[in-house]
Amino acid sequence: MNKNSGQREGDSKPPRLFYGWYMVAAGSAMQFLQSGLMTQSFGAYVAVLQAERGWSKTALSGAAALQQMEGALLGPLLGWFIDRFGPQGMIRVGVLVFGSGLMLVSRTDTLLGFYAAFLVIALGSSLCGFFPVNVALINWFERWRARALSSMSIGLALGGISVPLVAWSLQTFGWRATAFSSGVIAIVVGFPLAMVIKRRPEDYGTSVDGLPPKTPETTQELKALTLERDFTAREAVRTSAFWLLSLGHGFALLVVHAVSVHSITHMNQGLGYSVEQAAFVYTLLTISQIGGVAIGWWIGDRYKKRLIAAGCMLMHMVGLLLLTYAVNMAMVLTFAVMHGAAWGLRGPFMQALRADYFGRSAIGMILGLSLLIVVIGQVGGPMIAGIFADLTGNYRTGFTILALLAGVGSLFFVLARKPKRPLRSPS
Repeated sequence: MNKNSGQREGDSKPPRLFYGWYMVAAGSAMQFLQSGLMTQSFGAYVAVLQAERGWSKTALSGAAALQQMEGALLGPLLGWFIDRFGPQGMIRVGVLVFGSGLMLVSRTDTLLGFYAAFLVIALGSSLCGFFPVNVALINWFERWRARALSSMSIGLALGGISVPLVAWSLQTFGWRATAFSSGVIAIVVGFPLAMVIKRRPEDYGTSVDGLPPKTPETTQELKALTLERDFTAREAVRTSAFWLLSLGHGFALLVVHAVSVHSITHMNQGLGYSVEQAAFVYTLLTISQIGGVAIGWWIGDRYKKRLIAAGCMLMHMVGLLLLTYAVNMAMVLTFAVMHGAAWGLRGPFMQALRADYFGRSAIGMILGLSLLIVVIGQVGGPMIAGIFADLTGNYRTGFTILALLAGVGSLFFVLARKPKRPLRSPS
């Protein structure tokens, strides 16, 4: 028996840990780097750059919007590439591009230059971020898929813990030094982690979930027992479930990305807290996010993920309304707990649901196509909040609209029932 497939006959040593879990750990660490250095720290950059450079909230939101739009437009192409060649090489290149983009931010003097640097960051994030790492793990896990994706998402959640450190660095050393050093850290730490990511378990002498490899006889028996197969990308987009899951995901990100970009500025300028105080509130949000991920790790493979996601959408709505109309710290802290827990619990389910519904044969292309819809939330959330803040002088109108849309989004998950798998062609 291959050394990766488990314990050998007559060997008293325990079987080795399934390699997929090493990939989970590496993917989680990579998500921590991207989340901590930019994704969740962008709000702190917004507050500092608006004060120092005088750029409007809408203009700064536009940089985040361009980043998300680029990722969405590249999604189908990246999905096609991953399905055919695997994500490993793409992820390694992406780490280098992402770090270089952060360094470019430190050299910008104009809004146009800032946008250009963010396009480089967006390219790097697309190549080595949440999407390709998720596809890699989906190909290594099935039975414990929700658990693996939830574990990987801990890194995304933990990134928020570094927001106070980034905010302190912005105040102490300035945004240029902070951005440049962040780029160096991203490359020096991220590239060795990227080397851990592999394409498929079958290429390394093991199988999905670390179970004993299937023999040709076993494979024929399994084919005889089931007439169903995975969806192709074209078949998936013809189902209502594809559109409902994508719309629900997009409506969730209306709130998630608006909070990531604007919550610190709202707490600073609208509620009167310092940037450092607002960053520590974000730390509580992160701790709650980790709690949500832990709950998802426990229940994700046991209960209906779409109904859990629907409940999380309502938590996003209530949490954002509490932040919007906060009159005391208790309301702000309750927002942090509700929004963070909902984000941590729901987030990993978005990819796990699609893999459960459509299979893994064309999952890269399916996820890539869904990004074209999900980008509505990624771009729309920060832009809606920023535009209304510039027009009205505060975030109340924009945040209220986004919160109500999150409530509507819960219905998409309720209606997104699992489609019937297509049948195999007779051999």
